[in-house]
Amino acid sequence: KPCPLCDEAKEVLEPYKKRFILQEVDITLPENSAWYDKYKYDIPVFHLNGKFLMKHQVDIQKFENQLMKLESQND
Repeated sequence: KPCPLCDEAKEVLEPYKKRFILQEVDITLPENSAWYDKYKYDIPVFHLNGKFLMKHQVDIQKFENQLMKLESQND
């Protein structure tokens, strides 16, 4: 379905796309019902490296901080 909030979030993250892999999950699909039950009122939701990071909108400072932390661990 159209998701203007998701589209807006992807735009905000666009400048960072070379630094991470974006995996989108359609929570309306039957195989993702657990995600739907958990997040149906909170989209978009962001996990980074498998851990919850933020929801509703991109907190760019929080995202940058966590991304830099992960990058420094991989050096």
